[in-house]
Amino acid sequence: MTQAAVLPEEWLKFEQRFQTFNKAVTTKAAIAQTPKETVWALNKAKLYRYFPVVAPEARHRVPLLLVFALMNRPTILDLRPGHSFVEYMVGKGYDVFLLDWGTPGLEDKGMKFDDYALDLLPRAIRKVKALSGCGEFSLLGWCIGAIITTAYAAVLPDDGLRNLMLLTAPLDFSHRSELPFKRWVDEKYYDVDRVLETFGNMPGEMIDFGAKALKPVENFLTSNFKLIDNLDDPRAVESWHAMHTWVTDITPIAGGAYRQLIVDLYRNNRLINSEWKLRGEVVDLKRLRANVLTVIAAADHITPPCQSETLLSKISSTDTETYRVPGGHIGIMAGSGAHKHTWPHIDGWLGARSK
Repeated sequence: MTQAAVLPEEWLKFEQRFQTFNKAVTTKAAIAQTPKETVWALNKAKLYRYFPVVAPEARHRVPLLLVFALMNRPTILDLRPGHSFVEYMVGKGYDVFLLDWGTPGLEDKGMKFDDYALDLLPRAIRKVKALSGCGEFSLLGWCIGAIITTAYAAVLPDDGLRNLMLLTAPLDFSHRSELPFKRWVDEKYYDVDRVLETFGNMPGEMIDFGAKALKPVENFLTSNFKLIDNLDDPRAVESWHAMHTWVTDITPIAGGAYRQLIVDLYRNNRLINSEWKLRGEVVDLKRLRANVLTVIAAADHITPPCQSETLLSKISSTDTETYRVPGGHIGIMAGSGAHKHTWPHIDGWLGARSK
């Protein structure tokens, strides 16, 4: 075969790979496909309920409400069919709800953790209890969602919360030398009020860049090289495309809540010391009595383990467990090993406490 005869075939293969790469980096993948309905909405927030897939007699009595962070979208919990925590838990017989905070506008710049933990979340919970017909419920909070759910559980311990699951929870900011953003938010270098005066809300792009800059080679180079190396593997491309769609769907943080995150928590560590006040109420961790499972990612560079390890010694709960998982901040729930380790452990722990 001559060289001239070989070139068109090689060129066709190159063109196919280029089209695959271009589609993956310039289009949105279909994510969050588990069937659901919107059952409540207030301001930008929406509450979803997922349709059951198991017989009524096989379902758990206690409903489960999922609460994600204030940046990025909660679609990471329902990434794609076969790789969705929501789909997995629905298949295990849970009545699953998800609270989507939505995207704050400039009119929401004054929103604080007070509003999320003591207004929006309790209202959504009332809807969960009404629709499920159960006075008890379980909460799963991930990252900043864990801050919100912990604060709620401490201020309103008699509201029916039975089980509290916290994933990569940034609650203790006392280990300043180990915190990834320690110098970036130090008052000597960073004027949070000036930033918020300029933007109103904290732009998601700034948060996203800061997080990626913690591992610049991996986030700006290695990820794309991984896609290039696997352009002939449709499953690998599908996985990369879905994760890229989620990673690039970023949202701002309401200015009031962002200021509390930096000043009250990062700089003064008021939550873990039970000195934080929301709407005049002290977030007293000793009042937290629900069963607690805290999941720690051993290789987490966003929320180091030291931020999650202290909580169980501060609360009054008698049924507690710490579960350590190899992996990073997102990988423990959305990585290739999540369905082998994290998801089954959560199901096993929660199932025994949802009867």
